[in-house]
Amino acid sequence: MPAPFRTLHHLCIVVRDMEASVAYYESIGLGPWEPAVLSGFTELDMPNEEAFRLLQYRFLNLDNVQIQLCQPPELPCPQREFLESHGEGVFHLGFEAPLDQGFEDARSVGLATLMSGRRDNGTGFIYFDTLSATGLVWMIRQSAP
Repeated sequence: MPAPFRTLHHLCIVVRDMEASVAYYESIGLGPWEPAVLSGFTELDMPNEEAFRLLQYRFLNLDNVQIQLCQPPELPCPQREFLESHGEGVFHLGFEAPLDQGFEDARSVGLATLMSGRRDNGTGFIYFDTLSATGLVWMIRQSAP
């Protein structure tokens, strides 16, 4: 497996109703959920930038991994397409990796980029086009500059 997929950071579950999903997970002892803000991106390569900016996220840090919930808007975007075709479930696995090296490693094994975003400080993310081969999207993120 290429280097960018060595350190699991999170899994992201797409949901139809954020509040109902949070209530369910909290009822089984998983919470509290915190809002995640998608901001500060100066470079975006998205199928639909408007839809990206309207994604609603909540996250929960467990001892060994983060769980994210994502409610996509009623606009075309990969998360909405997944929800409509597969129903609620794990949309992507997120791995922590340096973006430049991770991109090169993924490209070296033939992975195409699905979408990406970067901030001026070097943090950001790259989603790879792995859905048809693996049943979910694999992505990398660089959390620290």
